[in-house]
Amino acid sequence: MGTVNASSRPVSRLTSLPRSVQVLVAGGGPVGLAAAVELGRRGVSCLVIEPREEVSHARPRCKTVNVRTMEHLRRWGIADRFRAAAPLPVSWSKDIVFCTSLAGYELSRFTGVLGLALDGDRFPETGQQAPQYVLEELLRDVVTELPGCALATGLRVTSVEQDPDAVRVTVQDRAGGQASVEAEYLLGCDGPRSTVRDQIGARYVGEFALRPNFGMVFHAPGLWPQVRHGPAVQFWIVNDRAPALMGPMDRNGTWWIIALGVPPELGRRTAASLIEGAAGVPVEARILSDDPWTARMQLVDRLRSGRVFLAGDAAHLNPPFGGHGLNTGIGDAVDLGWKLAAVLQGWGGEQLLASYEAERRPVQDRVIREASENMKTLSTDLTAASLEDDTEAGRHARRAADRRIQQDKAAEFHSLDLVLDLSYDPSPLLVPGPHPVPHPGPHPAPQPAPHLAARPGERPVPHPGARPGARLPHVWLGPGRSVYDSLGPAMTLLVLDAPPGSWQPLIQAASKAGVPLDVLDLRPRDLRPRYGAGLLLVRPDQHVAWCADAMPADPAAIIDRIRGASTTARTSLLCDLDTQRKGATRDDPDDLDPGPDQ
Repeated sequence: MGTVNASSRPVSRLTSLPRSVQVLVAGGGPVGLAAAVELGRRGVSCLVIEPREEVSHARPRCKTVNVRTMEHLRRWGIADRFRAAAPLPVSWSKDIVFCTSLAGYELSRFTGVLGLALDGDRFPETGQQAPQYVLEELLRDVVTELPGCALATGLRVTSVEQDPDAVRVTVQDRAGGQASVEAEYLLGCDGPRSTVRDQIGARYVGEFALRPNFGMVFHAPGLWPQVRHGPAVQFWIVNDRAPALMGPMDRNGTWWIIALGVPPELGRRTAASLIEGAAGVPVEARILSDDPWTARMQLVDRLRSGRVFLAGDAAHLNPPFGGHGLNTGIGDAVDLGWKLAAVLQGWGGEQLLASYEAERRPVQDRVIREASENMKTLSTDLTAASLEDDTEAGRHARRAADRRIQQDKAAEFHSLDLVLDLSYDPSPLLVPGPHPVPHPGPHPAPQPAPHLAARPGERPVPHPGARPGARLPHVWLGPGRSVYDSLGPAMTLLVLDAPPGSWQPLIQAASKAGVPLDVLDLRPRDLRPRYGAGLLLVRPDQHVAWCADAMPADPAAIIDRIRGASTTARTSLLCDLDTQRKGATRDDPDDLDPGPDQ
């Protein structure tokens, strides 16, 4: 199918839309924009269709941009831009506090939470606390800066048709006018009420919580002097009056709060008393917006129909506790983005796109389960008699609360294993065989980046070694220079310990198959003990595809496997087109908003 390059300027009228594009993205939230960035940086023409003309600040939604997402922002060259735009710097606080109120007793505290503190040299970028709209506005700017990418606002996708060669999408403006755009692939990143999901006949499977929640954003410049517990990124309020979690959005008196178990009507009627109940003192607050929601634990029955794929909230919904929802969606966008680019550029095989569901669905399912586990203990479950009493009974109750909080909530705030150690094994793209393990022996001393400072007494975490399917373990190659900064845009061969030139057959096999392959020779750095192998093939998403100590007898088979062109198993491009049901009835009630991320 022939394509025309999309304009790099924002598109606002139907007549300005290109008639054809390589990839059309329905939904211009953070996930759809991330997919466009991943594609646009690889030279793929991309059009994003988004109904909202402006990014709303009324609902901050996600507030945790985790370490893995920050690694992707670093790879895109925009991590520093995002941190500069965030209202609260990482240095402001790394704590979460449980308390009877902001002016009341402290019950428990977690520090170094949500990847905000350095963990040896395990990662090059700490997490960042920021409202979702900060990330979204930055990604809008980045998309419009990329040649071949366009963002069309004030428009929505209303229907989808496809055949073996193309997808035809109907786009509608607010006045009811319509236009048709043809694409080679369509990404449905259009949220919980996804039109694209309905059009391909996919549906959520799962459940939703029984208790509603009521979110608000309010301005109270006089509140900070009343806070007894110092700065924190979140305060969990444990009392009978207003069990909630809340936190600052900036240092100028803007706050968010989630009143747990409160329905919308009650929340709007008692908003001022809910804020005062959480603060523990009279508060002069101006409510800026409200956001009622109910947690949902749902995953679509399929992520793909032919040339159409689902990502982000259109594909999965999880409770916000732990802050995983948006970050999981960004992971979807990265996985799908590089694979679509590889296929469109001619070096990706049939199995490459089939691997999207095989790799991401287990991740999405695990995140839903972990977030659901986090939801089992909330402020409403921690209230107890005498917590606010200045008596021996009160002190005993607060000690008991501390023990329970530390036991039940630590995994929610210290979840780097979930964030960084998720593996795509098994996957049709991985080379089977025994996984190497690191050799025993001392590790080279880590060299932190200038913007990361270790906490007193903190010890580096040893690397587990490289294994197929897992994220490449991080290491600093010098001050401020991450190993990730030296990886190529496509496939990269890391040479750690091998005879000179012995890897040439793999380079030749990649060249013959048209696979872009960079070689990163790190033999002088003695990193073999860290990674447990002499040769590693790393994918564009920084996951290891193959590792070994010697060149295989058939390097072409290795290349074919990792690019999804293995002859041992093939999947039709139109894997389920015959089962597609157009215009399926939505299964998600409009009043069940999935809610924010922490």
